[in-house]
Amino acid sequence: MGAFAYRYGVLHAESVSVNEVARAVGTPFYLYSTAALEAHYSAYAGAFAGQDAGVCYALKANSNLAVIRTFAKLGAGGDVVSVGEMKRALAGGIPPERIVFSGVGKTREELRAALEAGIHQINVESIPELEALSAVASSLGVVAPIAIRVNPDVDAKTHAKIATGKKENKFGIDYDQARDIYKFAASLPGIKPVSIAVHIGSQLTDLAPFRAAYERVAALLHQLRADGHDIQRLDLGGGLGITYKNEAPPDLADYAAMVRSITGNLGCRVTLEPGRSLVGNAGILVSRVIYVKQGLHRRFAIVDAAMNDLIRPSLYEAYHGIIPVVEPESGSALEPYDVVGPVCESGDTFAVQRPLPPLADDDLVAFLSAGAYGAAMSSTYNTRPLIPEVLVNGDRFAVIRPRPTVEEMLAAERVPDWL
Repeated sequence: MGAFAYRYGVLHAESVSVNEVARAVGTPFYLYSTAALEAHYSAYAGAFAGQDAGVCYALKANSNLAVIRTFAKLGAGGDVVSVGEMKRALAGGIPPERIVFSGVGKTREELRAALEAGIHQINVESIPELEALSAVASSLGVVAPIAIRVNPDVDAKTHAKIATGKKENKFGIDYDQARDIYKFAASLPGIKPVSIAVHIGSQLTDLAPFRAAYERVAALLHQLRADGHDIQRLDLGGGLGITYKNEAPPDLADYAAMVRSITGNLGCRVTLEPGRSLVGNAGILVSRVIYVKQGLHRRFAIVDAAMNDLIRPSLYEAYHGIIPVVEPESGSALEPYDVVGPVCESGDTFAVQRPLPPLADDDLVAFLSAGAYGAAMSSTYNTRPLIPEVLVNGDRFAVIRPRPTVEEMLAAERVPDWL
């Protein structure tokens, strides 16, 4: 979180006071650092320098156009999982030849849109999808460059809801079926198998699962080439974790060295699809304490952010660091708080019995490591407007998604004339 630090007793994002942004846009809001986004991308580019590798940013982590544009200007591609994300990638300045379309449930309409846009590659995840893509490509008179996503049955050692590479997960095709399915794919009109894809999960903090999956992919590559397939690319997915609490994710240099040791002599271009590790620690969520409620058994800090703004704690039991925007006095005693939002569900809880410096009504707090799967997963539950997203660049900041009014939300709905 190097881009977010206390200066003169107040939390800053780069050279901008968080208090200043709060006065300008109101709370709650997401705040991102350009310097952090650029540094994280540059770390990937530097770690893989000398390898034939490309970075396709996984838009699902944070799909704001300004974030996409920041990465596009640095040379990133895009990993998308819907036609909406594909259009965002294109609008954000990522050229179609740097876009990979992943996802287990692409519709025929989405496949058609991807082919018409001329994207780099479609990662196919089932025989029915393969047949649908063949029909769509043939109707357009084009050939679809594809990878088949292989499920290597490797335990990613992460939260069950974000593990994607075990045999019981819905993603990809079984490893032992791969050779037969590549043979079938090569027989279909409009299909050209050019790559193998794999992605075993998110928030991995150990290299061992990556190594196990990539070694299986390398072995499959040799088999497919022996079968006569001209495979020249490997899509290794993403999943490298970040520090939320006390995790110790692998160093990027070690990750890159591991990839090189497995793929370096294969003569393939490697695609990487990081998301969380590019944006997670480049953003915070800023919220205001509405009330401090002291009960007989618990002290609650009720804040104006809610589970609809940041659902990770409710959905994944995820931890986010919480700090006051005004720096506490040195030696301030910590007190246990349940930090909760105003939504009418007990699941609207960010932290339970979290030791924090003393809080009072109207204090600002920052939820750390909130740049990934925060705004992108937000909703308007309880008719709460989506909150602003703000991007800092040095001593400047700009609202990159404004807060809609409730009136604007209502205007988007229609009441039938019989009511």
